[in-house]
Amino acid sequence: MNKTILAAATAALFALPLAARADDAALAARIEQLAAELEKLKAELQATKAAQAAAPAAVPAPAPVAAEPQGPATVLTGYGEINYNRPVHNSAGAQADARRVVLGFEHRFDPKTKVVAEFEWEHAVTSADDAGEAAVEQAYVEREFGHGIRAKAGLFLMPTGLLNTSHEPTAYYGVERNFVETAIIPTTWREAGFGLSGETEDGLTWDAGITTGFDLSKWDATSEEGRESPLGAIHQEGQLAKSRDLSVHGALNWRGVPGLLVGGSVFTGKAAHGTDNFPAQDARVTLWDMHARWTPGAWDLAALYARGSIGGIGDLNLTLAGNPTPVPSAFYGWYVQGAYHLPRSGDYALTPFARYERFNTAARYSAFPAGLEPQAGVLQNVSTVGANLRIGEGVVLKADYQKFGQDKNLDRLNLGAGFAF
Repeated sequence: MNKTILAAATAALFALPLAARADDAALAARIEQLAAELEKLKAELQATKAAQAAAPAAVPAPAPVAAEPQGPATVLTGYGEINYNRPVHNSAGAQADARRVVLGFEHRFDPKTKVVAEFEWEHAVTSADDAGEAAVEQAYVEREFGHGIRAKAGLFLMPTGLLNTSHEPTAYYGVERNFVETAIIPTTWREAGFGLSGETEDGLTWDAGITTGFDLSKWDATSEEGRESPLGAIHQEGQLAKSRDLSVHGALNWRGVPGLLVGGSVFTGKAAHGTDNFPAQDARVTLWDMHARWTPGAWDLAALYARGSIGGIGDLNLTLAGNPTPVPSAFYGWYVQGAYHLPRSGDYALTPFARYERFNTAARYSAFPAGLEPQAGVLQNVSTVGANLRIGEGVVLKADYQKFGQDKNLDRLNLGAGFAF
């Protein structure tokens, strides 16, 4: 029994190392297999890199280019107004008038070149026996260059004041255009010529040009037209305009602060054009203005001062002595205006406003012989209160009351309707 037990124990002792050696052999075989697979993967990776290096470099697909916005090549534009004026102290003088209708178009030949034209009809009916008038208000071509510079040639509006280049009925307060920018600065004043304009990153815009000017030989000393608007009586509007003497103009406007506009303009040029036997060969017309507009929040505040002069007219006025309307040597006007935009209600926006203006179309005359001095013009002042009701973005209804400081018989109630597109 003892011998049997001893033999079994000895056999077990020898069996343990043999089992361990068998496990080590299996582990070594597994490691060799994994090493072989790793070498195979490394070889495949090297082959892939070699193939990529030998192949030509792939050209990346070009990034998609955003198409430049392209609207219609030709766009129709227009505006119009119908007004009703009722003198407070003379109801028989009330009248309604289709004041004006203007149709136009803008056509782009390419993204940088366009033509703009507008055609105006005033007072509904135009004929030799009617008060109506048909006119070309603008007709010019414009080309855009780099750095914000543009050039135009043709018949275009002068960049003067706040109203002349933005005179649609939806763009100003009140039924009628203000007196200063009608009597002192001729309304819708345009000239034929060449102009440059541009803008800078700090909010400064500028305009400059050479154009036709005024024709003083058109002055009619027997008419009241010159007293209503001195320059309106002698502007040429591009109609067979005398052009021996050309004029120059310039304008600067700064919008560097949100809601603020500050600017000014000047226009000057001779006005005789070598007309035969005209006694004022050196006559010169000069007009300048300064203006500002501020729109903080719902407020819209504006102010403007304009002054004009006609020099070298002493000899001309000697020939006009005794007539009711000699040529003034100075005229001026100014106004202040405030409006408040009430909260919108759907498509409706009501804006009450008030304006006060003073102007004199004949502030001074050149020297006359003793006893023949004409009386200087009266300094007029007009107060206007009213409201604009905008319907959507293109229609406006207007109502206001105007009080004239020098003649209460001119006080009137005005109603109007206008559109612009």
